[in-house]
Amino acid sequence: MKLVIHGKNIEITDAIREYVHQKIEKAANHYQNLTTEIDVHLSVARNPRITTKQTAEVTLFVNGSVIRAEESSENLYASIDLVADKIARQLRKYKEKRQTKSAHRSKAARQTVEEQPLIGDLTSDRTPELPAEVVRCKYFAISPMSIQEALEQLELVDHDFYVFENADTGQLNVIYERNHGGYGVIQPRQGNPNSNGHVKQADFQTA
Repeated sequence: MKLVIHGKNIEITDAIREYVHQKIEKAANHYQNLTTEIDVHLSVARNPRITTKQTAEVTLFVNGSVIRAEESSENLYASIDLVADKIARQLRKYKEKRQTKSAHRSKAARQTVEEQPLIGDLTSDRTPELPAEVVRCKYFAISPMSIQEALEQLELVDHDFYVFENADTGQLNVIYERNHGGYGVIQPRQGNPNSNGHVKQADFQTA
């Protein structure tokens, strides 16, 4: 199991490196057969107007899936403790889902995707633009998966959206958390982009 540590605005001392190994490897210890690589990113945000925020972000590559967690506090060691606990919970949840899915694969229920009319233009009231500065780039392999599998990935990466290749259509889709609960799926419009079309949106209930 490979563990890589990166730092931003902070020197990765031997003491910090040893603490990361101790905490993160302990969190992933029972899942070494699943985990291929662990990426740890430590950073300190220095802003004179706010209290210094020290962040620990951990990304695990697990059998083609990605599990991610991030925690911040005023103390780097406390942030590492918090993110280690979170990663342990995420890994346990991932393993339980794998076991459940394997036991009930033949009876797995497929989620229904409702087709709803496109409501206006989401960008009509503003001009699309990129941020003035790209802070960080991330690269992940995009594998074909079902919408249900994408939902499971969304719950593991600790983000409010997840990009994936729809196994049924071969197109890139985005699954996201809705403001009023449940989840939605954004899919490319078929046919003439200037014609009236539909987007397919999926609402899921989580346990």
